[in-house]
Amino acid sequence: MPELPEVEAARRRIERGALNRTIEAVTYGDDITHMDLPDRAALDRFTGTQFSTATRHGKFIFAGTQGGPWMMIHLGMAGSIRVMDADEVDADYIRLTVAFEGGTRLTFRDPRKFGEIVVVEDVEDYVAERGLGPDALTIGDNAFADVIGGTRGAVKSALLAQSKLAGVGNLWADESLYRAGILPDARACDLEAGRIGKLHGVVGDTLKAVVDTDAVYSKLPADWLIHRRDEGADCGICDGAIAKTKVGGRTSYFCPDHQTGA
Repeated sequence: MPELPEVEAARRRIERGALNRTIEAVTYGDDITHMDLPDRAALDRFTGTQFSTATRHGKFIFAGTQGGPWMMIHLGMAGSIRVMDADEVDADYIRLTVAFEGGTRLTFRDPRKFGEIVVVEDVEDYVAERGLGPDALTIGDNAFADVIGGTRGAVKSALLAQSKLAGVGNLWADESLYRAGILPDARACDLEAGRIGKLHGVVGDTLKAVVDTDAVYSKLPADWLIHRRDEGADCGICDGAIAKTKVGGRTSYFCPDHQTGA
C-alpha cells in the first residue's frame, strides 16, 4: 500500500506537471463500478479552473483550485498518479482523467479499485472529519512522545494508527523500528523517553530519505530492511538474521538480535 513517501512522490508529480493549467474536462475511465468517486456535478466544478497548489496530509493528496474546491486523492492499495503528455498512451485501469488545455492530462490509475477521490471544500476540515493525527513528517517532539509514547499497546501498532500519526504504514514502520533498534511488539509506554525521542528522529529521517529518492527503493542504502524483508535473511546492521511475526494482525519483519524491548 502506498505510504507517505509514495504519496509525496505522487503529489510532486502533480506539482511539477499539473498546476496552473486550465482544466478542459474531468472524465471517468472504464469500469468504475464499486469505486468511491465524485458524481458528475461535483467533477464539473473543476472545468475551466486550474489547480494552483498540491498539498498532502499523511496518505491524502489535495489538489486545490484558487478559492476551492479541492480534489482529494487517496491511492488505496495500488493506486498511482501520472501526468501524461498529449502523445503518450494511457495505461490500463485508468479510473479518472483530468484533461488540460494543450493535451496534457492527469490520470488516476487503480487496478484494485480501493482508491478514493472526494471533492473537498476545506482541507483542514476534511482532515479533522477523517480523524487524522498530525502528519508524520511535521509532528513535533512533544506531540510524538504523547501520542506514541503514551500508548499502552505495541509500538508498531501505535505507529500505524492514522489517528495518532498520519502517513506511516507497515513498510516504513518496520524500517523505522529496525533502524531505531526497537522490537515491533514492545509496549510503547514502557519505552524510555530517550528511546521514544530516538524513534521520532528515525521515523522522520527514514521518511525523508525515501521521499528524497521519489520512493525509488533501489536508491536506498544497502543495509536497510527494505532490501532484506525475508525470514532468515542476513541483518544489515548486525550479525543476526531477519525474523517474521504478527503484530496487531500485520506481518512484521525485524532482527531479534539488535532490536530490543523496553
